[in-house]
Amino acid sequence: MARALAPSAPNQIWVADITYIRTHEGWLYLAAIMDLYSRRIVGWHAAEHVRSCLAEQALEQALRLRRPAAGLLHHSDRGFQYASESYRALLRCSQALCSMSRKGDCYDNATMEAFWSSLKNELLDESLTSRTKAIHALFEYIEIYYNPRRLHSSLGYQSPVAFENSQHTKQRSVP
Repeated sequence: MARALAPSAPNQIWVADITYIRTHEGWLYLAAIMDLYSRRIVGWHAAEHVRSCLAEQALEQALRLRRPAAGLLHHSDRGFQYASESYRALLRCSQALCSMSRKGDCYDNATMEAFWSSLKNELLDESLTSRTKAIHALFEYIEIYYNPRRLHSSLGYQSPVAFENSQHTKQRSVP
């Protein structure tokens, strides 16, 4: 569903997903939420488990930092984390609309899959010795590189932060 919609401003459509990262200590799981408007990662959380609270913590961060208006469309796959009552309650409390991929349709979340591919190709080609080091590397990648500096062809070769700032400036300068 999310692939057919084109947001015209931030905080209209968010997509969410979970991936895994290999470390010498074992798997680390990463939940992230992306604003489709700017491709900005607006919430994320990493842990050594894949329980529902992993996704909930990413959502709580996104809601706290972005404070979206009622009617936000939140799209995810059909994973148990996103279908859990506690996750859906967070969406209801924030007056967000829940959208889930159709069974067997991976294209609905293609932008998140592209992010995972970028993250794994650009960051995770190095060997990560511990989960703690992996979390620090993820912070550096998402908060220091990806959001403020990584250029996207779909954004006119701007970073997600620069795109949001330039669009905000354009909207304010229109008489």
